[in-house]
Amino acid sequence: MRRRQERRDRALSAAVGALCRALPPPARPAPDTLRRARFDRPQATLDCWRLLYALLKQIHGSKWTESDAIDNQIRFVKSALWYHGYDRPELYQLPSDGSAGSRELLLAFSWLLHRHSLLEQLLARNRVKTGDETSVCTCEDDLPSSQKGTAEIALEYGPEDRVDVRYLQWLNGRLKFQWRSLHAQHQEQCKLLHKLLQLLESETMQLEAFLEWKQLEPVYWQWMETVLDNMAEEGKKCESRDAHVEKSRLPKATLCCPWADSLTGQIDRLSRDLMTFRDQLHKLVTRRKAAWCEKVKIREEELQKEGFSTAAKKIQESAELKLLDLTCLCAPTKNKMHGLCRLVFRSKHPASKTGFSSSVSKEPVSAVSATEVIRDLQMREASLERELKQLQEECRQRLDEIAEGLDGVICISP
Repeated sequence: MRRRQERRDRALSAAVGALCRALPPPARPAPDTLRRARFDRPQATLDCWRLLYALLKQIHGSKWTESDAIDNQIRFVKSALWYHGYDRPELYQLPSDGSAGSRELLLAFSWLLHRHSLLEQLLARNRVKTGDETSVCTCEDDLPSSQKGTAEIALEYGPEDRVDVRYLQWLNGRLKFQWRSLHAQHQEQCKLLHKLLQLLESETMQLEAFLEWKQLEPVYWQWMETVLDNMAEEGKKCESRDAHVEKSRLPKATLCCPWADSLTGQIDRLSRDLMTFRDQLHKLVTRRKAAWCEKVKIREEELQKEGFSTAAKKIQESAELKLLDLTCLCAPTKNKMHGLCRLVFRSKHPASKTGFSSSVSKEPVSAVSATEVIRDLQMREASLERELKQLQEECRQRLDEIAEGLDGVICISP
């Protein structure tokens, strides 16, 4: 187990080292900077800000100097990351003095590394251009016209059998000057070639580091997964701690604010008053609810009684009709008169009291008691009225049933 962990540590160290060597020299951080940022060490914060500043400046093709103020660098990094789509709010909440947040900056650097192919982009941008050439000429140039005039003048005024010494001195000085110019040009060319060679060696080292990085890249991303897991655990702890601080914030405020005691007392009194009002309101609602429930219960009983009385009334009317029919059936048959009858209020004969009796009056037209006829007609009227009401109720119920089956139709009773 220990050997496996040692191998992982060596692989991680090699991956971080290759990553740092693959970055351009002006922005190349030390591997310890990334390791300190993994544990959110404040000592690595400024280095991480400078790293992101240099990388983003190179991506945008802008000039940068280390003398830029740290707040300007932080402001530029935040705006550039926002431009590239980095929307983690914790980064933009970091202080502008660079005192904290190295782990957040490590996450932003890793995001650039993965999302925008940072290494490939920087290698292509900083590629050494080998087409630089310099022109060096060592051939003898003809004398300029002005110089020719001077020489001709010297020869013209000198003796014919000899050359002027001043002309030889002038030629000697001109030769020395050309040798010095040629030597300076050779030195400049050697410096340029040496610088070009250094750039090629640096680029070669970056490419070799990049190849090593591509082989060890999965190790780095596994390491970053552990960083994210640790941040998630610390975030949960901070949330619970913030919740605890939120609960105990009011008592702590009394220690630092002289007026917090009175304010706390007022808040406590208001809280007690609110609790009292809530209890009273709860009791009032309970009583009102009980009263309404009692009223509803009484109304239900009344409706049930009304319904029972209505049903009983219908049953009673039906029973009366049936009883009347039975009475009619069980009553002694009366003589049915056909034809004209004479109504009499008082019968002279005792037998006439029976009304429709079997006795026949001696008078040519049969006499019938008016009282009995009136009573008979009243009974028949009452029976017909009850029957009419029953039929009307049955028709109304039937119409209601038919109306319920008709959708979108409103029936208005006449």
